[in-house]
Amino acid sequence: MTQQPPSPDAGESSPVDKPARRPAASYATYGEAENAVDYLADQQFPVERVAIVGHDVKLVEQVVGRMSYGRAALHGASSGAVTGVLIGWIFGLLSWIEPLLTSLTLAVYGLVFGAIVGAVISLVTYALQGGRRDFTAVQHMVPSRYEVLVDTEVADEAARLLQQREGTSGDVTGPPS
Repeated sequence: MTQQPPSPDAGESSPVDKPARRPAASYATYGEAENAVDYLADQQFPVERVAIVGHDVKLVEQVVGRMSYGRAALHGASSGAVTGVLIGWIFGLLSWIEPLLTSLTLAVYGLVFGAIVGAVISLVTYALQGGRRDFTAVQHMVPSRYEVLVDTEVADEAARLLQQREGTSGDVTGPPS
């Protein structure tokens, strides 16, 4: 006999279900939205029923420099050195005889070996790219606005508190009409 999953209209709610939420306010920066939630907390509002949601997210890739064989080798060597030190140190700690001396020695060997291997791997990877990406960059996500979403049952109270707050710099939206 197979067991049927409960029907959606059975009236049971799972812990995974999220309560219905609606916007209480909208802000241009995360700091403003964070300050609004902090204000709600100061007013003894049940902030566990609040979420800050970023909307209209865009990916920004900031170019930070030109990539070269030297920079690729340096980047690979530094990454490999850190990994090598950690692995060498951990293996050294497992030594029952002279654990401190052994862990320091293996950490130094790991640093040197990791730097060499990391530099070689990074150089080979850079060479195989064939000049397709001769720059380094950092990526981050940037929302255009932040909404303070509140459970529907308490949304009117949150909107009222945020509207009465003095010095509100965001676009505070009230309950829908």
